[in-house]
Amino acid sequence: MLQQLRKMIESFSREKPDNRSGMADEARLAAAALLVHAMLIDGTRDEAEMRKLKELLAKNYHLKESETEELIDLATREDSRAVDLYGFTRRLNRDLDHEERLKIIEMLWEMAYADGVLHEFEENLVWLVAELVHIEPRERIRLKQIVRSKLEKS
Repeated sequence: MLQQLRKMIESFSREKPDNRSGMADEARLAAAALLVHAMLIDGTRDEAEMRKLKELLAKNYHLKESETEELIDLATREDSRAVDLYGFTRRLNRDLDHEERLKIIEMLWEMAYADGVLHEFEENLVWLVAELVHIEPRERIRLKQIVRSKLEKS
């Protein structure tokens, strides 16, 4: 079982881009771990947040349901072992261009609003990750407004 887990992690940790998403597997895992962290940072894990997490990963990375579940499991393990966010953001900076990093921030805002309440810990997390991946404050705020306006329309 442990050997199977290692193979799964290695398959997500290769640096070659995934043909379906264009994103390196390692960056995809880092992004998923940040989304998991955003889901858990307020101390609760509700169904709305889990649905949003699955939706974001499946839609943005073109994953089947089983692949989405596997990525969430791996990302949850990565997040639980992490001592800081730098390891994740370093991968994103290394493997993604500016537009792709903007998309990560937008997804984090979507996770932060998933349960209908923007907790200060969630907002601080998005702010910190945006800083670490070199997203300007005005871009971070613009993405927050975009996500909020989408929610108001739905």
